[in-house]
Amino acid sequence: MKNYIKQVLGVFALLLVFSACQEEDATFGDIVTPTNLMVDYAIEGQDGTNLNGDGSGLVDFTATAEGAISYKYVFSDNTNYNSASGELTKRFSSNGVNTYTVTVIANGTAGVTTSTTFEVTVFSSFSDDEAVQMLTGGTSKTWYWAASEPGHLGLGPNDQAYEDGSHTFAAWYQAVAFEKSESCMYDTELTYTLNGDIVTFEQVNVTDMAFIQGLYAAEFGFGDEGCYPFDVTGVKTVSFGPANSVATVDGNYRGTAMTYSDGGFMGFYAGSSDYEIIELTDNRMVVRVQQANEPLFAWYHTFTTTTIADQSGGGSGGTDFTNLVWSDEFDTDGAPDAANWSYNIGTGDNGWGNAEAQYYTDRADNVKVENGMLKITAKAESYSGSDYTSARIVSEGNFDFTYGKVEVRAKLPSGGGTWPAIWMLGSDYATNSWPGCGEIDIMEHVGNDQGTIHATLHYPGNSGGNGNTGSTTLSDALDEFHVYSVVWSDTSIDFYIDENTTPFHSVANDSGLPFNSDFFLILNVAMGGNFGGAIDGAFTESTMEVDYVRVYQ
Repeated sequence: MKNYIKQVLGVFALLLVFSACQEEDATFGDIVTPTNLMVDYAIEGQDGTNLNGDGSGLVDFTATAEGAISYKYVFSDNTNYNSASGELTKRFSSNGVNTYTVTVIANGTAGVTTSTTFEVTVFSSFSDDEAVQMLTGGTSKTWYWAASEPGHLGLGPNDQAYEDGSHTFAAWYQAVAFEKSESCMYDTELTYTLNGDIVTFEQVNVTDMAFIQGLYAAEFGFGDEGCYPFDVTGVKTVSFGPANSVATVDGNYRGTAMTYSDGGFMGFYAGSSDYEIIELTDNRMVVRVQQANEPLFAWYHTFTTTTIADQSGGGSGGTDFTNLVWSDEFDTDGAPDAANWSYNIGTGDNGWGNAEAQYYTDRADNVKVENGMLKITAKAESYSGSDYTSARIVSEGNFDFTYGKVEVRAKLPSGGGTWPAIWMLGSDYATNSWPGCGEIDIMEHVGNDQGTIHATLHYPGNSGGNGNTGSTTLSDALDEFHVYSVVWSDTSIDFYIDENTTPFHSVANDSGLPFNSDFFLILNVAMGGNFGGAIDGAFTESTMEVDYVRVYQ
């Protein structure tokens, strides 16, 4: 809003000049210089023991002056802030006890000012060096909207965190992939630079337009939300501190807050310069911002280090994987084609690493091709020390590949405790232990949650229950065949169901992830385990049917 007000004031000044040229008796009014400028401050947590504060680094300032119409605070840590009321809370983020020079400028009419300078000594114990390194890469790094990812812009209630682990902060609205392509929003580039121990930020909008949220667009007289001329230029300083929103308190997320100096914002103007980091890796960032003029609104932004052009080159944008390079149509009755598939036999280590209850076999009772369908059947039976049997077939050694589109048409089994999966594993898993080898789960379903389909990536930092996952609802997955697919390129990994052109889960890929070398295919039905959950005591048997598996490049 500050930049907009500056623009309006500039236009108003031009109108005054024009009016003065037409009417010689026009006047500017009285020029008032602020007087009696006084600044009080209170270091939060200061007491007889902690003279320099409680380590939060927060200081509350109040400036007053006769004849002042606004105030500006300038700090020696290269930050500055405007305040209409004279009140300001500033977080000093450098670790330890540090003394800062503070200059407060009281603005009067016609550009006259009065200022005062003093020092404040503050203790800060907060640091998030890992976040700084990931933001800046240790030097400088540029971030872009994760336009290919559904929900890259979202809105939800400000008083709720994740409640069920489903990553659905944005309960009210989630943008679909590339939804804002016709606007200026994806023209935004956010660059973070590390200078010594100071992080600076520059926002570049290549169209010289900024995306303004609807309520602010109306307040500014622009109309509906959209792209409008807006000054985003200038180097801002980023201060870090502990976050205290309900998302962090109730959700145990990263808990680091970022404050941008001089009205800085992250590509979507919602009237605030304070952002909370929800998730952060070397190539993906999710932040939360409370809208300033609507306290019930919490906006969620997702950014990536993959350029918009590269995101558009993969997934729904879309890499043209149309050449069929491998398939199994399951047209010959009997055992699965040995030229395509082999078997994993037994229980693996700790139930294949997931505390699963089944014993995998190569028996026709558990896996066969019949009437044009591959059938993998889980059974309740005592076998080699296990209470259940099933099958897991793999293309390992027969067909391994890098990048492409995989389509699997399947109908899923029923019953509490069933856990069917269509997935891929990095071919180097023997020498590059999981999750280092990477895992791409094209489709997972659990019988205890009949209507939900999951797609997940597992890799270092995002393995097990912390996988990078997305889900969607599909009410007839047990009764009807559906095509489950993934489009995997060097820039993105996108998951689809049937003919949908918008992925229900999408993740940017880059050279730092293990998804740039050979993987092989796996089809199985597990029972119970960490994800499958409790097995229904009445379960006898159930089958996953697969019509075909096709790979395009």
